[in-house]
Amino acid sequence: MDNKGFRRSSLTSFHSSTSDEDMVEINEATLDFTMTDDVPPIDRDMAGGFVSYNGNGLHGPSKVMDFLDVPGVGTYEDFNTIDWVREKSRDRDRHREILSKSKESTWALLRSISDAFSGWMLMLLIGLTAGSLAGLIDISSHWMTDLKEGICLPWFWFNHEQCCWQSNNVTFEDRNNCPEWRSWSQLVLGRSEGAFPYILNYFMYVLWALLFSLLAVLLVRNFAPYACGSGIPEIKTILSGFIIRGYLGKWTLIIKTMTLVLAVSSGLSLGKEGPLIHVACCCGNILCHLFTKYRKNEAKRREVLSAAAAAGVSVAFGAPIGGVLFSLEEVSYYFPLKTLWRSFFAALVAAFTLRSINPFGNSRLVLFYVEFHAPWHLLELIPFILLGIFGGLWGAFFIRGNIAWCQRRKTTKLGRYPVAEVLVVTAITAVLAFPNDYTRMSSSEMISELFNDCGLLDSSKLCDYVNDYNNTKGGNLPDRAAGNGVYTAMWQLSLALIFKAVITIFTFGMKVPSGLFIPSMAVGAIMGRLLGVAMEQLSFYHHDWLIFRGWCNQGADCITPGLYAMVGAAACLGGATRMTVSLVVIMFELTGGLEYIVPLMAAAMTSKWVADALGRESIYDAHIHLNGYPFLEAKEEFSHKTLAMDVMRPRRNDPILTVITQDSMTVEDIEAIINETTYSGFPIVISRESQRLVGFVLRRDLIISVESARKKQEGIVSTSQIYFTEHTPPQPPTAPPSLKLRAIMDLSPFTITDQTPMEIVVDIFRKLGLRQCLVTHNGRLLGIITKKDVLKHIAQMANQDPDSILFN
Repeated sequence: MDNKGFRRSSLTSFHSSTSDEDMVEINEATLDFTMTDDVPPIDRDMAGGFVSYNGNGLHGPSKVMDFLDVPGVGTYEDFNTIDWVREKSRDRDRHREILSKSKESTWALLRSISDAFSGWMLMLLIGLTAGSLAGLIDISSHWMTDLKEGICLPWFWFNHEQCCWQSNNVTFEDRNNCPEWRSWSQLVLGRSEGAFPYILNYFMYVLWALLFSLLAVLLVRNFAPYACGSGIPEIKTILSGFIIRGYLGKWTLIIKTMTLVLAVSSGLSLGKEGPLIHVACCCGNILCHLFTKYRKNEAKRREVLSAAAAAGVSVAFGAPIGGVLFSLEEVSYYFPLKTLWRSFFAALVAAFTLRSINPFGNSRLVLFYVEFHAPWHLLELIPFILLGIFGGLWGAFFIRGNIAWCQRRKTTKLGRYPVAEVLVVTAITAVLAFPNDYTRMSSSEMISELFNDCGLLDSSKLCDYVNDYNNTKGGNLPDRAAGNGVYTAMWQLSLALIFKAVITIFTFGMKVPSGLFIPSMAVGAIMGRLLGVAMEQLSFYHHDWLIFRGWCNQGADCITPGLYAMVGAAACLGGATRMTVSLVVIMFELTGGLEYIVPLMAAAMTSKWVADALGRESIYDAHIHLNGYPFLEAKEEFSHKTLAMDVMRPRRNDPILTVITQDSMTVEDIEAIINETTYSGFPIVISRESQRLVGFVLRRDLIISVESARKKQEGIVSTSQIYFTEHTPPQPPTAPPSLKLRAIMDLSPFTITDQTPMEIVVDIFRKLGLRQCLVTHNGRLLGIITKKDVLKHIAQMANQDPDSILFN
């Protein structure tokens, strides 16, 4: 329960601050310890909220404050965990009050109906906003990506593909070349062939990439430090009940939307899918402020954020069902059935909005839509499982390499120069990417080409086969001998595989928005296509081998290389993120390959098994652990035989537990405890001698209430008595007015005995979302266990550094 950031002597920590002292480095972002966007400041006008009070003192009958109405009471400090039990209890009380009043008048009935439908209205707004922003990001990033290579002279707002769609001077075979689209060498030199035009195009490509990345990192650093990275590790932590003020605020939304376009357009090995989930959650958090029941209740707000995460995946991949499953499987901590329905509705509205915008121009939600004509054979499960093994190995390699690099960034001078790091990585990426056709194009375009099932009219190098038109039956092409273009593409893809696998390690986690989904899929798709082409040529030249005998005859369409690319993409994405069910659903929604669920399932499960054998954490869990967030993983089991008394504080030789008595302390005593300790809450007992527990009060609520009473309640001085009891005893005529704080006390704190096994304690913290529980022995208070204590104990039992848990 240590919290250094909240002392009475520094109550200004409640206010907005832009000083460097209020910033701390977390997840390669600068976390701002301010509470703007979410919590009202302490010194807001508190003139309202007074109730009558019958106690007598020096000044006779007086007015005291109803502390539940004081701004700030009942909220939480930054970088602390919410109390799920208290939040759910508050919401039930609020709901009962609305229902009881709904029978009194028509207005109250309408208010009750409005309250019931506010959740669905909020989901509608989130879906519309997330879908609109995703469409804007897709259109802008496509245009700016093509801007690195040239511009459409008659219609500068069109990207390369749209420019040639509008042209009347283009043939189907050469549909990507049209006179309206001019490369930079054509604009400057008037020609595109030769060494000097190539060098000029090369220079402009690198220059635009550096410009885009420089703008992105400067905007993030100066306006919204939280806008960098993927956002999924922090969202998982926030959904588990952690408070990070401003992480889902309006500035983060604006800057992340702008810089995501710039970062993707720069050609860095990153994707926009993870950041789109962060963008959707920002939309959800901001829109929550329109509805009182979500604005004032942290637990209800997290239900909305779970649905917003589903909408984010829906627009990122065009996969509404996969989005709901992703939210359930990967990011959500508390996911009731009601949230499932609302997540589905939000994902549906978001997908419909994106489809209406039609950012890809193909009347579909996704860029990767494919149609494979040949069915897969049972024996092909062998190469599919091999792709799963590769995906697991790459995932484990990537996680270890990326975490080691991020750790180095946090602990060395490298972290002090984020702009230089981004520019250096961008320069290396652009210089190495331009000579290779497959790394020069965007990762999304490359994946789309790798997934493609070659037809007779395809002009790609991957489809340069020796065609025998006499063997073509129906619409299906038989397996054919590879031409020179295919062999050239294989060499280029092999180099692209090494390049993508390595550069992504250094790119993910920089101070720009960076998603991992597309780079992971790109690595897997390249490996899958290479293996698919190898299998295709083996089946063509050696169709009499045992593995092909009986199902692959000469002249038949046996192997589909694009399917192997799709399976490889799923395997590598699963190896890095450890997704299973949601991954398979996203992949078949993403590609339309519904009949290929079994190969996807085999690859995803194999990838997860292999990756888990080499390391239990996904990339997101590894970043949560790296940043010291108090995330209690629900998937891990605690099997050690320790007791609550082994974990609780105070321990042997520690100072005694700091408690507050219910009726024998003054304002001065309370202020002394606050100034001398850093605990974020205090148990309340009948007396120090009995140690019988009465309740629990949060430090934040106590400070706000005492400060507010001193300012607003007449006669409150240092010697005023503080009572947490229901009835106040009579006061001497000369005594100053007393202060009654029972309203801010938790009357039912969760308690366990000192002999409770830690296995049960860990389970209680997971399932109830506790931030602390009190330990008793025969009814007497012994100590306290916080969520941070539990996490430190788990780390210690796993032979990890317990001090890596930084927050409460």
